[in-house]
Amino acid sequence: MSKMNLPNKLTVLRIILVPVCMVLIMLPVPKAFPNIDVWQRIVCAALFLLISLTDMLDGMIARRKNLVTNFGKFLDPLADKFLVIGTLLALFIKCRDLDPVFPVVLVFATTVIIMRELAVTSLRLLVASSSGEVIAAKWLGKIKTVTQMVCIMTILLEPIVLGDFGKYHILSYLTMVVMTLMTLWSGYDYIKGYWKFLDSSV
Repeated sequence: MSKMNLPNKLTVLRIILVPVCMVLIMLPVPKAFPNIDVWQRIVCAALFLLISLTDMLDGMIARRKNLVTNFGKFLDPLADKFLVIGTLLALFIKCRDLDPVFPVVLVFATTVIIMRELAVTSLRLLVASSSGEVIAAKWLGKIKTVTQMVCIMTILLEPIVLGDFGKYHILSYLTMVVMTLMTLWSGYDYIKGYWKFLDSSV
């Protein structure tokens, strides 16, 4: 079975589109045309949602057409990591001048995500190298990814949807808390599961 089947091609496309989404988010808004920020956020949110939906699409195609490969099982969650971490870093650049607190909270949440992903990815590589088995993402990890994507969409759209009230970032803070807690929980669950797998394979 070819590694570069349709689901895997969609995953690669998702990775390629991540830098495009990041650049669009970080584009400076001319002070003479502040309303451009509204359209910039809408376009970025739409692109981010489109990229995220390809994750569901490639998974559905892979399962229905029996095109699941170890390459896909490894690359698919990696593409999600690139999308989430890259977009959060771009949002930090965009939001760093909003107020003194929001960027700090965003950096903390992003750091937790990066540390969790490094730990889990390292264990996945260890399992793959020792047993040749690539373990697919668990349901808890998928829920974690959904909370991360909801948080990103909220940060992008809250100022538009809530108007002046959006400048307090209440929903963004709330989704960041949920995202961080789910990241920690799923990370603990993964590490515990991988550790048992490594012990049983020794």
